[in-house]
Amino acid sequence: MAKIVNFAVPNLIDAKMKNIISVSVMCSDLMALGKDIKDLERLGVDWLHVDIMDGHFVPNLTFGPDFIKAMHKATSLPLDIHLMVDDPGFFIGLCGLQEGDVVTTHVEVAQDFEKLSAGAHAAGCRFGLALSPHTQVEALDSHLNVIDTVTLMLVRPGHAGSKMIDGIMDKVGELRRYLDAHGRKDVLISVDGSVSAERARYMAGLGANIFVGGTAGIYRKGMSLDETIPAFRESITL
Repeated sequence: MAKIVNFAVPNLIDAKMKNIISVSVMCSDLMALGKDIKDLERLGVDWLHVDIMDGHFVPNLTFGPDFIKAMHKATSLPLDIHLMVDDPGFFIGLCGLQEGDVVTTHVEVAQDFEKLSAGAHAAGCRFGLALSPHTQVEALDSHLNVIDTVTLMLVRPGHAGSKMIDGIMDKVGELRRYLDAHGRKDVLISVDGSVSAERARYMAGLGANIFVGGTAGIYRKGMSLDETIPAFRESITL
């Protein structure tokens, strides 16, 4: 059984503690990403969310291990690395994980999650599993002992700006009840896909802890980061 690392961070399940904003850099101005990172740091976001896609698990290609390494040089913020790939072990081995990072792969891929979790924990990172919209929470049954986070995809994974699936937000409450009933009240729930400030507020009330902000919540047309991030933070502060 993989050992779960005890991190020197607040217990984020406590509703009195701050929930986490994880900003999706895929939605940023990639030609000015360095400036965006400095602005995000100044405005107090918690993590930077990096999507890695292989063109197989999802029909798209985004960033790769060299991008992760460059990000580590550019910022001290933890990276929230979401692997939408068929072979997560291959990519994890190349990324050069740093202490405090979060690495998430999909429960739908046939992998040795205990081994992947152990490797992430050895590097001082959290390990999580993501559920695509069609996947039931019971898919986690055999893996509850190796995870620190669960990511609920609220859209079909693979493309920024996708429309949220009707009714999917209530899955947050279902997952929270499932985790609590199985003795994993410590596991953090991340929500990813079309997360606006208004939707984030609703899901925070259902038990979500980590909010991936993209075009719906952070990079909103006609609004600056100085406007969107404080509004988003307020929406998840219960």
